[in-house]
Amino acid sequence: MRFFGRVRQRPSTDWRLATSRAFTLIDDGRYEDADALLTRAADLEPWLSESWFNLALLHKFRHDWEQARTAGLRAVALLERDAEAPDWWNVGIAATALQDWSLARRAWQAYGLPVPGAASGAQEPLGMELGGAAVRLSPEGEAEVVWGRRLDPARIEVQNIPLPSSGRRWGEVVLHDGVPRGERSLASEGGDAAVYPVFDEIELWAPSAVPTWVVLIEAATEADRDALERLAADAGYAAEDWSSSVRLLCRSCSESRMPSGQGEDEPQHDPHDHSMPGRPGPLGHTGVGALWSPERECGLAAPAALVRGLLDGWVADNPDSRDWRDLEEVC
Repeated sequence: MRFFGRVRQRPSTDWRLATSRAFTLIDDGRYEDADALLTRAADLEPWLSESWFNLALLHKFRHDWEQARTAGLRAVALLERDAEAPDWWNVGIAATALQDWSLARRAWQAYGLPVPGAASGAQEPLGMELGGAAVRLSPEGEAEVVWGRRLDPARIEVQNIPLPSSGRRWGEVVLHDGVPRGERSLASEGGDAAVYPVFDEIELWAPSAVPTWVVLIEAATEADRDALERLAADAGYAAEDWSSSVRLLCRSCSESRMPSGQGEDEPQHDPHDHSMPGRPGPLGHTGVGALWSPERECGLAAPAALVRGLLDGWVADNPDSRDWRDLEEVC
């Protein structure tokens, strides 16, 4: 953990010692003790933007968004430049957490991003549509990397069906940090790899009312499996073959650049990456040309009133090669 050195004059020794000790405490999770030291540092050097940036950062770690916004605004008021200043990014995250959309637009624009509605101070949520990215759910626990759609610089809508261990659901919106920790690459039709950042989740921003189910299906072919996923998508929900889309990675691999497939001949499924130290490698991947296993463990995101009818309809379309059993709601 380190702070940014953009000072107009060298801060005092007491400020530097208090700040250094505070970040050591933050690394140990001792936020209350760090708060006292960073507050003292701000009292010692209130003219220094780093004093308030560090406090805003601490309040972000604690999810104290009111305090993060207040300290962040004091930090940006003392900046010598705005463009690409991390102070503004933290203000944007705090404003997004608080749904202060006018301030969020101001923060992203000050950072240097093109923001729709910034000039008018619009109060509705941002709709920046920044494309795809991956987000690491539960980064401090049994982490899982899933794919999503970026709504703005601080929010991602989850598009995979997360495993129940994450406590997250398909369609939920999570607040995420601004500095990527890892990358994922997907091969394009032209052969070049498109690289996507992996952001760490900070907290759940908008929950989903759609439950997660796990079901064992019998799919004679990959086309049968694909038909279930299409049927769910056509109904406005989701199905995902966890037997193919889940792989287990060690933490260092998860935080590096990883291809989404295991080889050029494999389908480009969106992976869930479990960051579990000491247990690297793929779990349950089946590539094109490999022996297909008809029994698949699938995740389903659909309402209780629909899920059985969806599965029965899938079987009815081709009963000789499809079946299902052991449906269970898991999240």
